[in-house]
Amino acid sequence: MIQETAEDLRIFSSVLEPQLLAEVEAKAMLVNVNSGGVALHIGKPVWGIPLIAKGTFKATRVNDEGQEILLYYVKAGETCAMSFTCWMTNQVSPIRSTAEEDSVLYVIPGKLADEWMQQYSCWRKFVMNTVLDGFTEIVRSIDDVAFKKMDDRLVSYLKQKSSITGSSLVNQTHQQIADELGTNRVVVSRLLKKLEIDGRLLLYRNQIKLLRQL
Repeated sequence: MIQETAEDLRIFSSVLEPQLLAEVEAKAMLVNVNSGGVALHIGKPVWGIPLIAKGTFKATRVNDEGQEILLYYVKAGETCAMSFTCWMTNQVSPIRSTAEEDSVLYVIPGKLADEWMQQYSCWRKFVMNTVLDGFTEIVRSIDDVAFKKMDDRLVSYLKQKSSITGSSLVNQTHQQIADELGTNRVVVSRLLKKLEIDGRLLLYRNQIKLLRQL
């Protein structure tokens, strides 16, 4: 991560009041994370709270064998529920947060974020909503693994990717999809081929085009 040029904070104007946004701009550390860069490491302490001004991050859980499973995404205009929780409980991170694209974030020192809980009602509401939304997504991920068949999970995954990027094209390899779904490439390739035969998507090299009927 490297320090970067300022990014517009107006994306947060619907949830944070102007005075607080001015404080963020003046006191937060502005950081650029290149695509594939890790902003939150498993087993490492959380020293600041990130506000995502540009880009998208994925939060994943990784086991001892290196297998990961997708928990949730954090998009521009949002922050990470786990960062807040780890800071407030003085715990190391149990997840990895990786940039899906070149991203810019404002990192607020934890102590300052704690002080704002007392000073700004909009900040308290933002924090509480973030924590609730984050854990709702984790519960959804658990439900998917426990109760959904892999083909349904794959379709949900592709729709979520498309929604986040705003594009019908998903630029992921079969192996990358398998990693995030906690399965193997052969299973993903077989299910994708079936979806293509059913006319629900088109397969290209390292790219998938979703069709309306997906």
